[in-house]
Amino acid sequence: MSEQSLPDDARAEHADALPEYAERVLEVAESIPPGRVLTYGDVAEWLGEGGPRQVGRVMALYGGAVPWWRVVRADGVLLPGHELRALGHYREEGTPLKEAGRTTEGHLPRLDMRGARWDGGGHAQGHT
Repeated sequence: MSEQSLPDDARAEHADALPEYAERVLEVAESIPPGRVLTYGDVAEWLGEGGPRQVGRVMALYGGAVPWWRVVRADGVLLPGHELRALGHYREEGTPLKEAGRTTEGHLPRLDMRGARWDGGGHAQGHT
């Protein structure tokens, strides 16, 4: 149910409520263990709903309250504009990284997706 379809007296009551899909995305982000990551597409697949763009939108709007750095791009590139903050979290948590080569723009590492990607550890109901 969209906010527009709510009666006028109910809109104010639900103004701070997260959309159900956003709540589900954030729950998945919170379940990712330190040092591991899921891609935006992995999260959508886990939920069986939406896609990478929808997950990315939720993370952009609401992700600050959860370990946002654990939901990443599939290519392992650090989130533009937040690279240094994310890198600090990755190093603190021991997340596998691929060090940047000399020709890499900004000399920032990428995530080592083979080593960092989480398989759900039995919590994902069939997610691999």
